[in-house]
Amino acid sequence: MAAITLYELPGCPFCASVRSKLDELDLEYDVVEVSAAHSARTEVEEVSGQTGVPVLTDEDHDVHGMAESSDIVGYLEETYGNGA
Repeated sequence: MAAITLYELPGCPFCASVRSKLDELDLEYDVVEVSAAHSARTEVEEVSGQTGVPVLTDEDHDVHGMAESSDIVGYLEETYGNGA
């Protein structure tokens, strides 16, 4: 099990941008595909307090339930990219 987990909805362009950054940085991560129905996204809600995706957790850096794709991409770049 990887330290990073991405909660995503297949076909979501915001989720795809986060996956692209994870792949660009060659990071190992697990993916949890969530239901299209917000009412069925209980796991995401437990992690982040909301039902939107993408959501990222990073156990190595004590990050739990980070939302907003631009925030996640910035975090990944700062933590694992050239900014690290």
